[in-house]
Amino acid sequence: MLFEYSLKTPAEGLIDITQFVREAAAKSGIADGIVTIYCPHTTAGITINENADPDVVHDMLLGLNKAFPDRAEFRHAEENSAAHLKASVTGICRP
Repeated sequence: MLFEYSLKTPAEGLIDITQFVREAAAKSGIADGIVTIYCPHTTAGITINENADPDVVHDMLLGLNKAFPDRAEFRHAEENSAAHLKASVTGICRP
């Protein structure tokens, strides 16, 4: 069973998709199982984390930006190599 959602997002940030996952699980009618979340975009990743403290979002973005800063020597024409690196470490699929 496949459910598809489209999101408008800022250039950088974390988006809570819990409501979409819950909705898809409810629509499926399945009582037990595994939900697989997939993002086909090459500069977006999926991570599981808490959403109780907004400082977590701040700290995650700070850490990712420090680990993967924009660099003058990047060659990618779209100038978003740092976003590709960040997406690679957070992943595109989570069960």
